[in-house]
Amino acid sequence: MKEEVNVANKDVIIIGGGPAGLTAAHELTRHNIRPVVLEKLDKVGGIARTENYKGYHFDMGGHRFFTKLPEVNQFWHDVLGDDFLHRPRLSRIYYKNKYFNYPLKPFNALGGLGLIEGMRIFTSYLRWHLFPYKEEETFEQWVTNRFGKRLFETFFKSYTEKVWGIPCTELKADWAAQRIKDLSLKTAITTMFLKPRRTIKTLIESFDYPRQGPGMLWTAVKKQVEQRGGAVHLNSNVTGINRQGNRITSVVIEHNGRTETISGSNFISSMPVTLFLKRLNPPPPPRVLEAASRLKYRDFLTVCLIVDKPDLFPDNWIYIHDPNVNVGRIQNYKNWSADMVPTQTHTSLGLEYFCNEGDKTWTMNDADLIELGKRELVQIGLACYDDVIDGCVFRVEKSYPVYDADYADHLETIKTYISRFQNFQTIGRNGLHRYNNQDHAMLTGMLAVRNILHGERHNLWLVNAEQEYHEVILTKETPHTPKPAVSTPRILGQVLPLIDDAALGVSLWLVTALLTYFLTLLLV
Repeated sequence: MKEEVNVANKDVIIIGGGPAGLTAAHELTRHNIRPVVLEKLDKVGGIARTENYKGYHFDMGGHRFFTKLPEVNQFWHDVLGDDFLHRPRLSRIYYKNKYFNYPLKPFNALGGLGLIEGMRIFTSYLRWHLFPYKEEETFEQWVTNRFGKRLFETFFKSYTEKVWGIPCTELKADWAAQRIKDLSLKTAITTMFLKPRRTIKTLIESFDYPRQGPGMLWTAVKKQVEQRGGAVHLNSNVTGINRQGNRITSVVIEHNGRTETISGSNFISSMPVTLFLKRLNPPPPPRVLEAASRLKYRDFLTVCLIVDKPDLFPDNWIYIHDPNVNVGRIQNYKNWSADMVPTQTHTSLGLEYFCNEGDKTWTMNDADLIELGKRELVQIGLACYDDVIDGCVFRVEKSYPVYDADYADHLETIKTYISRFQNFQTIGRNGLHRYNNQDHAMLTGMLAVRNILHGERHNLWLVNAEQEYHEVILTKETPHTPKPAVSTPRILGQVLPLIDDAALGVSLWLVTALLTYFLTLLLV
């Protein structure tokens, strides 16, 4: 229920100039509030920033713009207008010197793996649909129940462990439900035989993208905030956060070698929640600091290579599942937008290496990283060594909040403690320790502003907590005449009550489809 709130003379301090923080600032200026944004880097965008080297633009991570949130979509288009492009998507998996479509498509995967391996994957798929894990606590259990153990070990295990640096048995299932296309094999086979009751519109085949990367959007947002009277201070690292009881009173920043204290009446933060707690003065109770110390992050760095070739491969990016190389993913920025490169005779690539801040990869000097990138690019077969004419390295810390076995308990302790602050809200991916896409991070910024200005009581911890796939939108149902129900799965379902009717029915259809496929191959 809304309460009337006096918004006059509100001094709002926002820590962090990424998607969440800048969206909050933008919303505040629309209501004639002039916030102060504090960003420790020399540019805005946070994890979604665009780096620049000799006129080449490098997107840190590859940020597709797609959303189910109409207010966020409108925000993007209002800010960028014609500079917001609609782009086709092509991404593939590189595995055993072959390329596979991602999201996986049944016959493409089977064709690349071969007849024998295809049969093994199919048998595993059927086995795990008939006798799944009863609990889905880990990433391995979640994926295996939907794709089978064999396909999990082939296409998911190695890459996932590259990204997170921990075994799939230690990674919680919470992350999987929103990052992988749910039941794609089942959906593909079902639609071969049955007209779906709901039309599934998937955003994975295309996406929107700023002409010169995501940083172009956030630079434009920064400009609008400043034109409306707000302030965005770069190179301003928050080193202390002062409180009196359950209210934040001021923040201490370091800027150009000087220390300054900035007071405010309301505070919004997208800095890592663990860092916020460590910088509180007076400090939180020991049990809260202990919980903060147990939350983990995964970092990555991008080796950016400039190649003296106009075209290398058609993909926007490629997932590298080859365990013989360290690189995890390769971005082809020119295929995101032609304006990411200053000349169309060259191609710019971003080789992403997932690591932990301070480890061997993170601390390797730039020249050695560039050399590693060149060698691995040649090893994969995507370019010739002598065609790489230049390179640079960018590091991105605290990119991915880790969903390990104990994170939920530690996070609950932190949430309970933070909830007592009357004039403070934590937002964004790292502020909530949740693997949000940037649209959900933006939504947390919007809702935080509504809480301040309109007295609304949105629980920001619940944003993006629904267990559904990020990239699928269900449109209105199409009227049709229902087909007669298939009786066999129902009868067997009564005999074996632990088997899901839909899963069993689809498995039987899968048997029919694959037998037809293999018989055709034999006849040919």
